[in-house]
Amino acid sequence: MEKLKIEILGLSSSQSQTSGSFALVLGEVDGERRLPIIIGMFEAQAIALEIEKIVPNRPMTHDLFKSFANAFDYSVEEIVISDLKEGVFFAKVVCSNGEKSIEVDARPSDAIAIGIRFDVPFYTYEAVLSEAGIILTDEEEAAEELEEQITIEKPQGDQLKDLPLDTLEELLEQALSDEDYEKAAKIRDEINKRN
Repeated sequence: MEKLKIEILGLSSSQSQTSGSFALVLGEVDGERRLPIIIGMFEAQAIALEIEKIVPNRPMTHDLFKSFANAFDYSVEEIVISDLKEGVFFAKVVCSNGEKSIEVDARPSDAIAIGIRFDVPFYTYEAVLSEAGIILTDEEEAAEELEEQITIEKPQGDQLKDLPLDTLEELLEQALSDEDYEKAAKIRDEINKRN
């Protein structure tokens, strides 16, 4: 399978009722698709600290992983968001000691936090982007779509499962135009469950 290069586009606090969750937005380097992934507060902090090059007083778990790998002459070669099953993303940390390469299973948030520390590229597969990727429209197109759309009360939590598919698709478009990536990811996951 051909890998597609992705990059970190943003990290924002969650707008949902789940306190402590964040939206990590990855983007296709040679394309327009975005891949929003909901992550926890600790992982978001670990990613943000490394992006901003802030050194904590004591090493964080991901810093410990880097020190451990370096002590045993392993390096991280790349991070791959490898799969999406039932709304859950999977990732691989590809490591090498110069002689052999191994893939270590990881949560995407941990894999990204580790990858930033090793300054390695991030990848995913077409199947993942096809299923979970979203494309943002131009601001003018988004404004026109919003004017034409019927205003729908924003559902909370489990209410998504009770909505018809066409309503979910309208809500997805509205969430994307509002740049509410966390909500868009939840709606996308509900739509994917029905397909």
